[in-house]
Amino acid sequence: MATLTQCKLDGTAQSIELLKALIQKDQDNSQKLAQEVKHHEDNLNYLNAHVNAIDESIHRLQGELKECYLSSMDNGNSSVSSVHTEKQMNDQVIQLDKTAASIICEVKDRHGSMLSTLKCTKDVLGIVASLGKVCDQNLSRILSEYLGLETMLAIVCKTIDGVEALENYEKDGTVDMNAGLHGIATTIGRILNGRFLVYCLQNLRPFSGEILPDDPQKKLALMNPKLPNGKYPPGFLGFAVNMIYMDQQHLSCVTVDGRGLRETLFFSLFSRLQVYNTRSDMMGALPFISDGAISLDGGILKGSGLFCLGER
Repeated sequence: MATLTQCKLDGTAQSIELLKALIQKDQDNSQKLAQEVKHHEDNLNYLNAHVNAIDESIHRLQGELKECYLSSMDNGNSSVSSVHTEKQMNDQVIQLDKTAASIICEVKDRHGSMLSTLKCTKDVLGIVASLGKVCDQNLSRILSEYLGLETMLAIVCKTIDGVEALENYEKDGTVDMNAGLHGIATTIGRILNGRFLVYCLQNLRPFSGEILPDDPQKKLALMNPKLPNGKYPPGFLGFAVNMIYMDQQHLSCVTVDGRGLRETLFFSLFSRLQVYNTRSDMMGALPFISDGAISLDGGILKGSGLFCLGER
């Protein structure tokens, strides 16, 4: 009887050991399979990252090719055309009587370098409209409308000291009409009336991200909007802040902490404003727009819910 019981116990023990071995084998196989799955997932993530990087490069190159094409429309006279356009803009601003921008432009037109030597204007870089350009005239008109005339004519200073030098005050708080920009106005036979905007680069909150490596225009490394399938929304052309072209003089302009105009002034003006080919494209991409958008056919969306309608 004892022998039979012992045999049964031995058989049960063997079965348990066999079952343990089978479970261990299944666990080993599962672990091996999990490692293989992770390896394939890592490879897939690696490939997806490369695909995204290639897509970004293609989109950036398309934008650069468009800029080159638009620039070539000047038939080799781009520098002459640029100077001509800048002078036209300067002359138009000068015609805006009794404005701060017209006084800045007239002093620059008449006396050139004097603007950088006078106490109240030596910190002035210019007006917003003069510090950057876009290659497409239609895009230029839309961006100007988006910003508005008052902002386009705003004066840009490097530091708060420069802002304070533009205007002095009497003891009762009224403006001293014989000092600052008001004083300069009288010396050239002009009058400055009303309020005017001044941007201070030192006090603007700059873009906190990276600059595109090896980009001669020092464009911002912004994340392009993407559909669930990984593609860009139809008609997406780029971000307005990166479509501004600056000459070398303005590219080299930096704040005391090394920030450029694109990171400070233009990012403050446009943030992540997206540019689309048509209004229909812009409306179709609404879920992917956070800081507004414009379209080349006149669509304007400010922020995430303010639409500008009607004829231009």
